[in-house]
Amino acid sequence: MPSWPPGVRGVFTTRAGGESMPPYAELNLALHVGDDPRTVAANRAAVAAAVGLPPERLVFMEQVHGNAVALVDGPLEGPPVADGLVTRAPGLALVVMVADCVPVLMADAVAGVVAAAHAGRKGVELGVAAETLRVMESLGAEPARIRVWLGPSINGCCYEVPEQMQREVAAVAPGAVAGTGRTRAGTPSLDLRPALAEQFAALGVNDVGLVGGCTNDDSDFFSYRRDHVTGRFAGLVWLEP
Repeated sequence: MPSWPPGVRGVFTTRAGGESMPPYAELNLALHVGDDPRTVAANRAAVAAAVGLPPERLVFMEQVHGNAVALVDGPLEGPPVADGLVTRAPGLALVVMVADCVPVLMADAVAGVVAAAHAGRKGVELGVAAETLRVMESLGAEPARIRVWLGPSINGCCYEVPEQMQREVAAVAPGAVAGTGRTRAGTPSLDLRPALAEQFAALGVNDVGLVGGCTNDDSDFFSYRRDHVTGRFAGLVWLEP
């Protein structure tokens, strides 16, 4: 579990412990991947119970690989179309679902503001981290106080992309071409967590930690690149009630 300051909690799930059957086994939390909705609801309820919150206090997003950020203050009728969530409401867990993209959890304990963001290749290009930070700052958060955790995601060892795409991403996020900029097979690659750490540093956020390794390599996590039809794990962050 990531280390958070007093009053803030955050976790990253794995694929273990749920009720979903293959290819979604086991703790799939996504409704949009073809899994039985009743099973997904049971999995979400299990996660809520594990973190000590009612299921309705988990706020999900309809993630679209953009940079829109939703400010939420309570349970919603349906998920907002966004790739970032921000709240000051205690006991409201913000959820980001992934299966190779980077789940980003953020908190300013002094201001009492937390955020979750979904940062895939497009999100990194479009600056979803900066947009999420901007909304946090509007609520009194300060970059120097913000703690960030970047969860398990596909790493440069495995994230093969066309060379033209690599150049386009590197033009706006140079950190995405980490090390040799090549996969183990020697093909062009992107590494999104170093790119995000670089973007956060440029914004004045230097307390950035990593949790977990490469999702493509680690079968404890869902990986779209590895399995194609698969579930989604999640990062959750909340202010203690």
